[in-house]
Amino acid sequence: MVKWKLVYTKQALKDAKKINAAGLKNRAEKLLKILEMDPYQSLPSYEKLVGDSKGAYLRRINIHHRLVYQIYDKIKTVKVIRMWTRYE
Repeated sequence: MVKWKLVYTKQALKDAKKINAAGLKNRAEKLLKILEMDPYQSLPSYEKLVGDSKGAYLRRINIHHRLVYQIYDKIKTVKVIRMWTRYE
């Protein structure tokens, strides 16, 4: 199986520091490993976003924090957009 390449926005890299400080690093890393293996894997569930975020997907890190990403099939790349909360 071919691994997918993960790339991160500047905001996602800033969010990673917050995730680490909040003690959510292990949960976020598990989700990132799933994305690296198969971003379409159904468990844990994901949501397709609509509106301004159309084309992006969301997986929950916990009840407040979300991992938001886009999938580029042709180049087998997942772009991680955010790893924090949308309520900030």
